Amino acid sequence: METSENTGVEHVVVLGAGAIGSFYGAVLSRKIDVLLVGRRSHVDAINDGGLIVLGAKREVFHIRAVDELRSIPDKSLIILATKAQASEKAVGGIRNLLRPGARILVLQNGLGNEELVKELVGPDVEVIRGLCSSAVEFMLPGEICVKHIRETILPRTPTGESIKYLFDSCGLETRLSDEMNVEIWRKLTLNCVINPLTAIFRLPNNEIASNSLRKVKSMIMKECIEVAMGEGVNLSPVTVEEVDAAAASYSNLSSMCQDILRGRYVFSL
Repeated sequence: METSENTGVEHVVVLGAGAIGSFYGAVLSRKIDVLLVGRRSHVDAINDGGLIVLGAKREVFHIRAVDELRSIPDKSLIILATKAQASEKAVGGIRNLLRPGARILVLQNGLGNEELVKELVGPDVEVIRGLCSSAVEFMLPGEICVKHIRETILPRTPTGESIKYLFDSCGLETRLSDEMNVEIWRKLTLNCVINPLTAIFRLPNNEIASNSLRKVKSMIMKECIEVAMGEGVNLSPVTVEEVDAAAASYSNLSSMCQDILRGRYVFSL
């Protein structure tokens, strides 16, 4: 492993090694020491036979994995990749392990995630928000499938720039933004359209681009845009065509759809 003098990062801890967390851990492990923290069955499979990453080609990554974090090395970047509703439990469980100067990259969908984490860890730990555009499916313990690799968006700050350097060096396309609030709301709007509809109809993302759903997609977007404007964020350029173009480029099942199909959540119409 090598340490980048331009990042100050010698270790990466992925808190929440599901589909996305495991993907980032796998790619980053090419250049830096990575520790995955995930569910016991996934951890056991990775420790026994490596993390299998399917996609354009089959690769096996031999990465350390644990189901409980007992220590965090100095100069670690912690990537929070749990679902948003699990943030409080995940971060609360490691709060006593964090040292002043630690950095947490919140790589999740949703609103207010970084504010919650900041409240949990206090002012001595730097928390920044990132957005992932890649599509990854969890196949079974120890195995994920990368459907599409897209950019990671980070804030244009010194820490954002150092993480971008690390990500770029590992082959992860990364973009810095001066308007993270707009980026977060745009991603949220896409998710509000795509995720619930794919979950309701049990369909891959690209099938939501159907014109038959145009009215309901337009209504969801209108509400998102109005709420964003109420929060001082202008999303007026977002159109149904943009959402359809985004959906059409992804053949994967959304995480919400995967949860419904696995019986994690149950709802009825």
